[in-house]
Amino acid sequence: MDTTTNVIWHHATVTRERRELLNNHRACALWFTGLSGSGKSTLAHAVEEQLHGLGCRTFVFDGDNVRHGLCSDLGFSSEDRSENIRRIAEMTKLFLDAGVIALCAFISPMRDDRQKVRDIVGADNFLEIHCDCPLETCEQRDVKGLYQKARAGLIKNYTGISSPYEAPEHPDLRLETGKDSLTDCVDKVVERLRKDRVVPERVGYCSGG
Repeated sequence: MDTTTNVIWHHATVTRERRELLNNHRACALWFTGLSGSGKSTLAHAVEEQLHGLGCRTFVFDGDNVRHGLCSDLGFSSEDRSENIRRIAEMTKLFLDAGVIALCAFISPMRDDRQKVRDIVGADNFLEIHCDCPLETCEQRDVKGLYQKARAGLIKNYTGISSPYEAPEHPDLRLETGKDSLTDCVDKVVERLRKDRVVPERVGYCSGG
C-alpha cells in the first residue's frame, strides 16, 4: 500500500540556503567507503575535528553507531545492507537540509548502493572518498579479531572475506590509508572541500554576514 498518497511535504520558511549563509559554509555529504579496518571512522572523526575547529557545523555517522538505533532491526544480508544504506542516505539528506556537513563512514560495499546515495542526496552534495587500504593491512589492524572469526567461518557475510567489496572506480577522492599518515589524509579532504567551495579558505564563527 502506498502510504505517501495523502502525505504532503511542508516547505519551511527557513531554507537550507539561509542556514548555509548563517553557517558560512555549504552542506555536503562526505561518504567514506572502504574495508573494515581501512580507517574510515578514524578519518571521519579527524576531519570533523578539523572542520569543527574552523567553525563548521558537522556530524559523523558511523556504521556501528547507526546499527544501534536507526538500523538495529537489520542484519547483514545483501538486502538488509542495501536497506541500511538507503536509510542512512535519507537521514543524511535531512542533515544537508539543516546545513550540516555530514561525514558518513560506512563500508557500503556495493557500487549500486553508493550510487543510490548519490542519487538521493544529489550529486552536487556528495563526495565519495575511498579509504584504499590492502586487506592484509586491515587484518593486521583488526583489534576486535573479526577478520579471524570470519576466516574461521564464525561470522557470515563478512566483507572482504565471505562477501565482496566493490571498490569505487572513479571516487571523488582516493586516499591510501594503508600508508599515508592520518594528518596527510585529513589535509587532503579539507583541501578538496576548499577546492569545491564547500568551506571558504578561512572559516570562522559568524552571525550570518
